[in-house]
Amino acid sequence: MGTPVAGFGISEKGMSTVTQSNQAAYTLSELMVVAAAREIKDGEVVFVGMRLPLIAFVVAKKTHAPNAIGLFENGVVRSTPSPELIYTMADPPNILGATQCLGMLDVMSLLQSGRVNLGFLGAAEVDRYGNLNSTQVQTRKAEGRKGMVRLPGSGGACDIASLAQRFVSLLDHAMHRLPERVSYITSPGNGEGAGWRKRAGLPRGGPAAVITTKCVLRFGEDGEAFLSTVHPGVTVEDVKANTGWDLKVAAEVKPTPEPSVVELKAIREYDREGFWTS
Repeated sequence: MGTPVAGFGISEKGMSTVTQSNQAAYTLSELMVVAAAREIKDGEVVFVGMRLPLIAFVVAKKTHAPNAIGLFENGVVRSTPSPELIYTMADPPNILGATQCLGMLDVMSLLQSGRVNLGFLGAAEVDRYGNLNSTQVQTRKAEGRKGMVRLPGSGGACDIASLAQRFVSLLDHAMHRLPERVSYITSPGNGEGAGWRKRAGLPRGGPAAVITTKCVLRFGEDGEAFLSTVHPGVTVEDVKANTGWDLKVAAEVKPTPEPSVVELKAIREYDREGFWTS
């Protein structure tokens, strides 16, 4: 949210993957969009962000959550999706027909007052307790260099993670993206486990889900992530083998529900060229 890192860094390989369902063919990105859209409840106030969450907001509005309100970090408030696809939140179509065009302080103040239900966030790393890192990462030996790589930082992500009623993160599923502990906590999840947020003075919220290119993780009462659903064609073993800790698994891991015809139509009518979702 608010930084290139928060744009979700899904790999080109992951984005172009096509799965065949009994309803229609769809891309992996479309599956992730639909999974994100279903996190939005009707009437909720949502920090939308860009890329996949942007399309998720459109899908939710056109299907099960027609009364959701979208917030953008630059101060735009929308009760309807922008009339055409946008590439940055300041694009003219996002201004046209907006409910309000305020300033950053105005929309961020809604977080402080507890009026934001959900925020979508991206990160370079997400750990077992849902903490996010978009500040700096340790380079791997395979990259031929050592040391830390600086990233764009928080933007508004720390505010959203700290003060929204819940947040959802999207990212590419790889061992180095899902370490046991993030290299740096840019945006807090459940810290060190159950009760950490309260001890840290955070009045509410925390991670509700992590949607990856392989699965959906959710969080238990202990504050730790567990495997909830796997995307079609992905196994539990594959997910665990590409996660940086001994990932807990739900008693019954189900397939991530596939996109419906209506949801795919909403995606493709909005992102006609597949700019974000091909």
